[in-house]
Amino acid sequence: MPKVISIHSYRGGTGKSNFTANIAATIALQGKRVGVVDTDVPSPGIHNLFCLEPEQTTHTLNSYLWGEISIEEAAYDVSRNIGLSDDAGGRLYLVPSSVKADSIARILRDGYDVRLMNDGFRKLVKSLQLDYLFIDTHPGLSKETFLSIAISHVLILILRPDKQDYQGTAVTMDVAKQLKVRKLLLAINKVYGQLNPDALKQKVEETYGEKVAGVFPLSEEVVQLASEGVFCVRYPEHPISQTFRQVAAQIDQG
Repeated sequence: MPKVISIHSYRGGTGKSNFTANIAATIALQGKRVGVVDTDVPSPGIHNLFCLEPEQTTHTLNSYLWGEISIEEAAYDVSRNIGLSDDAGGRLYLVPSSVKADSIARILRDGYDVRLMNDGFRKLVKSLQLDYLFIDTHPGLSKETFLSIAISHVLILILRPDKQDYQGTAVTMDVAKQLKVRKLLLAINKVYGQLNPDALKQKVEETYGEKVAGVFPLSEEVVQLASEGVFCVRYPEHPISQTFRQVAAQIDQG
């Protein structure tokens, strides 16, 4: 059965899009058919990680939400950009949001029918025969976020070891429980080297009563990549890439 996974954070700057790209690529490289939708329409950016340039995206999620195209027409096959050959079992598709200033302004001014988003997700899963659909959400809480959370089989919340993130994550978890999320996982990102990851994991799990799927250090290698590619594709044997594989395995567990 296909799974819908939302990747969310209460605040921006947590590395949410980077996390989404890496976990999606990890699963696609395991032979699965994976889709990613960038619903962060006010500040899109995940296309950079998949090396998809704005001039290549004549159709976007915005076009679909305005009734100009079908959702499938906005799905770009970026499999080759993560090293998957045409005859490989796994595929990776990306539905980007527009980076054009007038398109972003129009979305912010006029909004859109959030029900179209839900319909689009379902059509995408069916038409592309996806095993997994990842939703890269806009930070914070909004009606669009509520929709993504409500229809997800798995919600992964990204947080940093930061007081504001801790408080915001607590609020988000309360909302997720009210929406009856089926499975919730936490991922701690950008952890400073002087912090003990095992102790941090235990503290967060005890605080929230939910499982921490992975602890990711603040990595100079990730910073140096500067969003020009997917880290786990460039450095498959790196400990961070191994942690992404561990998180991927937990998505399907119980």
